Amino acid sequence: MLEEIRVPRLGSGRPRKRPDSGAADKAYSNSPCRDYLRRRSIAHTIPEKSNARAARSRRGRGGGRPPGFDLERYKKRNTVDRAISKLKQSRAVARYDKRSYVFLGTVTAAALVIRLRM
Repeated sequence: MLEEIRVPRLGSGRPRKRPDSGAADKAYSNSPCRDYLRRRSIAHTIPEKSNARAARSRRGRGGGRPPGFDLERYKKRNTVDRAISKLKQSRAVARYDKRSYVFLGTVTAAALVIRLRM
């Protein structure tokens, strides 16, 4: 899942492997995902599914308290998600160029076209 993340440092030193926080949609609202993020001390914003909320309330006090959820952070995640979807409408971006500098140029060109159309 997150084991492949490597963020290089600006100076010397090994790359970072743990993000400061994460955001996901309701599909990742299950216990194993939340437990994994808690074990690695990663703050997360994941909305709770309605059926999980209903099951928790049916159990009463034994159901536990609801997980924390920051609506403003989730709105920002949605904005980023829609921006990526818009970029993927460009055919060249959607096919994922192999070299990073070619991909960066393609994404930059697609972003410029999107911005100029606004």
